[in-house]
Amino acid sequence: MSDRVALGVGGGIAAYKAAELARALMERGYSVQVIMTRAAEEFVRPLTFAALTGHKVITNLFATGGAEDTLSSAIEHIRVAQDSQVLVVAPATADLIAKFAHGLADDFLSTTYLAFTGPVVVAPAMNTNMWNHPATRANVRTLRERGHVIVEPGSGPLACGMVGPGRLPEPELIAAAVMRALEPVKQDLNGETVLITAGPTQEPLDPVRYITNRSSGKMGYALAADAKARGARVILVSGPVAISEPAGVEVVRVRTALEMRQAVMDRLDESTIIVKSAAVADYHRAEVPQQKVKKTSTRLTLDLDPTPDILAECGRRKGNRLLIGFAAETENVVDYARRKLEVKNCDMVVANNVAQAGTGFDANENEVTLVMRNGEVPVARAPKSAIAHRIFDEIVKLKK
Repeated sequence: MSDRVALGVGGGIAAYKAAELARALMERGYSVQVIMTRAAEEFVRPLTFAALTGHKVITNLFATGGAEDTLSSAIEHIRVAQDSQVLVVAPATADLIAKFAHGLADDFLSTTYLAFTGPVVVAPAMNTNMWNHPATRANVRTLRERGHVIVEPGSGPLACGMVGPGRLPEPELIAAAVMRALEPVKQDLNGETVLITAGPTQEPLDPVRYITNRSSGKMGYALAADAKARGARVILVSGPVAISEPAGVEVVRVRTALEMRQAVMDRLDESTIIVKSAAVADYHRAEVPQQKVKKTSTRLTLDLDPTPDILAECGRRKGNRLLIGFAAETENVVDYARRKLEVKNCDMVVANNVAQAGTGFDANENEVTLVMRNGEVPVARAPKSAIAHRIFDEIVKLKK
C-alpha cells in the first residue's frame, strides 16, 4: 500500500501549482488526498484535483447532504489525519500559517492540522511584505520549532507586481521535501558536536559600504538542520542572512571574516566535526575610515588585504576532527577542490559550480561533487536539504 499524502491547498494565485505538486507526488508513488480551503476554490476548481488524483476533494468541514453525510463529515478530518502519513500545505498563505501557529481551527484543513500527528511540510506563498512582516516571521518560527519542514519561498516577480521572496517553491522541490519527511531519521550523529559556518561575510569599506558576495546561507542552514535531525549538537556560525534559525541549533551571529574566524576558533575545541560552508570574503579593508568616503570626480583606488584563511587554520589545528570544506568555483571545479583538499588538510571538499544557472549561490537547489582522498562522489541536482543529507551520509562513513 502506498503512503498517503494529505495535500492542503490554500487560497492564492499559486494554487494552480498545487495541481503540478499532486502529479509530482503521484509520480513518486504516493496516494494524494486533496483538501481545499474555500479561498482556494476561487482559483482552482476541485474537479481538477479529483481528476488528477482519482479521489474526492474535500472542501467543507460539514457535508451538505442528509443527516448520515453530516455525521460522517463531522469526524472526517480525524479519519484523514489518521490515514495520512504526511501533511503538506501548498500554497500556505499567511492566514493558514497564522492559524496553524495559534491553533485556530475553523475549516477542514485547520482542524485536520490539529488532529494530525505526523510530519508536516509547509510551502509558503504570499506577497513579499506579508512574508517579511514580523507576525509572519514569528509564526513561521513557531512552526519550525514544532519540527515542521518549511520549504522556503522563491524570489522573483510576484502576481502583485512586486519583486522579492514569496513565490511558491517549485513543485519538484516540495515533493522532494515530502519524500525526506517520510524517511526514517537516522540518529547516526548522536554524541557529535558539529560546528558549521554559513552565509557570506560583509567587509566594511567605510561606515555605510561593504564588500560581500551572493551567498544566501541556505546550504549551511540546511546542513545545520540535517545534523540536528541526526542527533548532533550543532553550533552554527552565521554571517548576515535572511533565513529563520533551524530549531534546536545554537546560532552565533557574525558579520566580518575576522569575527567569523574568532567565533570558529573559540568553539573549535568542543567540536568533533567542522563543516566550513560559509562564503568568506577573500579580501577586506584593514583600516576602515571612521567617516563615509565622499564621492568625487576622481578615480578611487582601494588597498585591500587578504582575510584570514579560516579553513587552513582549522586544518592545522583539527587533530582527530573531521574537516569539511567547500569550493565554490566557476571553472575546473573538481581540480580546484582536490587542490584545496590537500593544501587545507580537509577530509572532504564539497565542490560546486556557482556559474551554473539555478544552483549554488542564492538558489534553492545545488549540484555538487564530494571530493575525498579515496575518490569522488557526484551528487545530482536536488534541493539543498537533500544535498545536505547526502553530505552527512558521506561524513558518517568517514567517521567509521
